[in-house]
Amino acid sequence: MSPDPDLADKALAIHRRLCGVYGCPIPYFHDLDPLSELVSSLLSHRTRNADSGRAFKALRARYPDWAMLIDAPTGEVEATIAGVTWPELKAPRLQAVLAAVRVRHGALNLDFLGGLDVAAARAWLEAIPGIGPKTSAAVLAFSSLRRPALPVDSHHHRVAQRTGLIGPKVDVGPAHAILRAQLPAAWSAQDLYDNHEVLMLHGQRCCHHRSPACRRCVLLDLCPTGQARMPEAAVASSRAGRPRRDAAARTP
Repeated sequence: MSPDPDLADKALAIHRRLCGVYGCPIPYFHDLDPLSELVSSLLSHRTRNADSGRAFKALRARYPDWAMLIDAPTGEVEATIAGVTWPELKAPRLQAVLAAVRVRHGALNLDFLGGLDVAAARAWLEAIPGIGPKTSAAVLAFSSLRRPALPVDSHHHRVAQRTGLIGPKVDVGPAHAILRAQLPAAWSAQDLYDNHEVLMLHGQRCCHHRSPACRRCVLLDLCPTGQARMPEAAVASSRAGRPRRDAAARTP
């Protein structure tokens, strides 16, 4: 996929500016093996990090070996992850996905993905029903494999749409390929992790779903949505005072 050069430049400008705000490189938030990261990622869908984290710890305590989770009564698994969104759907999905990994690979282990290129590793994962682009990218990027893949969550997606990096009708799934193509092909796993994290953090702390804080947004001069929401005078003032903002260490 060949990105629009102007959008690629804009993606880099957004990345640099947000790294100035949130402080790159950003430390990884955990170091799970890839199979455990798969479980964690499936739990996290549409669920707060604190709730999915508690559910993961509860699963790990109850099933020290993930094979035990596959063979457990589904109702027991559902009760164990009751704090997440849609536990009645996630419990059987977890069991089915883990069972599929064991059947396809011959073992309940995903360490072998580290020996594949990123595209092949993601394709292997996404061939399993229940694993989409976000989960495959998360398994490679967030786990101990530390591979250069770009996950896109709802916050990241919202910031990308509002700033015009992707169109208003581009869903989260298709956004993965578009947003990755806008960034340098040679970027490291840390670079891509930073990109995901800063856009996600900006969505959480400034570019809110219902009431984005456009007046204090460091991306206002790059954001057509923010400019449409703000009086023209505020936009002009923001542009006039922006030249050195890329390095600003201001927390929204």
